[in-house]
Amino acid sequence: MPNSRLSMRKIKDVLRLHFDRDLSARQIGLSLKISHNTVSEYLRRAQVANLSWPLPPSLSDSELENLLFPSLPPSSVKRPEPNWADVHIERKRRSVTLLLLWDEYKAQHPDGLQYSCFCARYRAFVGKLKPSMRQVHVAGEKAFIDYAGQTIPIQDPFSGEVREAQIFVAVLGASNFTFAEATWTQSLPDWIGSHVRTFTFLGGVPHLLVPDNLRSGVNKACRYEPDINPTYDDMAAHYGAAVIPARVRKPKDKAKVEVAVQIVERWILARLRNRVFLSLNEANRAIAALVTDLNTRPFKKLPGNRREAFETLDKPALLPLPCAPYVFAEWKQATVNIDYHVEVDGHYYSVPCSLIKKRIDVRITATTVECFHKGQRVAAHPRSMQKGRHTTVMEHMPKSHQEYAGWTPERLAQWALTLGPNVSALTEAIMGSRKHPVQGYRSCLGVIGLAKEHGSARLDAACERALHLGALSQKSLKSILKTGLDRLPLPIHNADQTPIPHDNVRGPEYYRKEASC
Repeated sequence: MPNSRLSMRKIKDVLRLHFDRDLSARQIGLSLKISHNTVSEYLRRAQVANLSWPLPPSLSDSELENLLFPSLPPSSVKRPEPNWADVHIERKRRSVTLLLLWDEYKAQHPDGLQYSCFCARYRAFVGKLKPSMRQVHVAGEKAFIDYAGQTIPIQDPFSGEVREAQIFVAVLGASNFTFAEATWTQSLPDWIGSHVRTFTFLGGVPHLLVPDNLRSGVNKACRYEPDINPTYDDMAAHYGAAVIPARVRKPKDKAKVEVAVQIVERWILARLRNRVFLSLNEANRAIAALVTDLNTRPFKKLPGNRREAFETLDKPALLPLPCAPYVFAEWKQATVNIDYHVEVDGHYYSVPCSLIKKRIDVRITATTVECFHKGQRVAAHPRSMQKGRHTTVMEHMPKSHQEYAGWTPERLAQWALTLGPNVSALTEAIMGSRKHPVQGYRSCLGVIGLAKEHGSARLDAACERALHLGALSQKSLKSILKTGLDRLPLPIHNADQTPIPHDNVRGPEYYRKEASC
């Protein structure tokens, strides 16, 4: 068992693949890039805790951790280790077992490793010695995914500007059935959209996805526990698949798609090299026709073609498509402000006030914004595109502000008064313009914070001008200070001012004369 624990998300993946997909500990270990002994240990702990899948919706990540790890006494004692190379040589001798070698080791080092740890570390040593072997691909198990190095030019029909489109390639392991399409970028929305269209093209979902380590799929590459992009992980969970990123600089892990990329470049992109495309849709129609031709092209050394192999091998073994396709969602982390709101694209959404100053996860779709704390959803709002506005649920507001008595309208106004009377007046006006005063706290703090850069005298003068203009926002105040308008006198509006004498200024007497005529 490693000293560092897996993340709760990874542990949930272990439980899901065991209970929902009925995979063995070794298969789960290969899928999640962890030791199968580690998988077995987590499954043992889950059995002791009487856990099954799916987990109860009310079970938080903290409660799950307490159930799996009721006590954590990691030993800091440094135990002597044997020479694993000598152990490996002795292990090859007839009738020499690991138990015998461990007995001999313990005789020399009574305070040494226990038998289970001895075996685990020996297996880890042996794992580094295994030569590469030809992969055996199970029907419907894996889809290998990557982008081609070559791009396809798309010409704007009006400006003539040429833009290079990226080529997404996916191939199934058993049948070599191939999908390809053009997208403008390799960014997260295009990456997820290409996966959704791949599953539609296949009419099912492979059990495992093996992408390269691009940032749209993997936030942080790691041999043992890669950090999958939350949106990509969310999409895979929606379709019931697991993600197994290829190791960094290990092309053999995704040899299938490396070959598929070459085939797409030679049999599709090369045949389109002399064509001029005026839109992405036009290019994808041409690519789709050649993908069909590629999948029906006969194999050279085997009977049949990719389409026939897919229908026979992969298609019956694919997972069924869910009732609805995945809706693209982005994830971000945010700290709840003192006004118990979080910001998403300039709009502010409320969460329960008990989460002030805490880090939460935010899931953003085209229509909704959902907030999660330790795996539990704490708020959900319709998405709004109005910048600078607030979406507040009354239940999220405290019944009183005793817990946060320091942050009251009076306290902010008094703080602002130390910088000048106009600063205090502007903060009161900002809070008075909001439906709830707390919605103006963030803007007031921004106003007060400008004193650090510009000084209290300039800030007070700028606030006076902002009040005069009715510009009740920190952004307007910052613009006044940036342009130096606070140093100019306020404009004087006098309705009784006499007109400037000039030959071209006719005056009211002229119009009275015209009227009498």
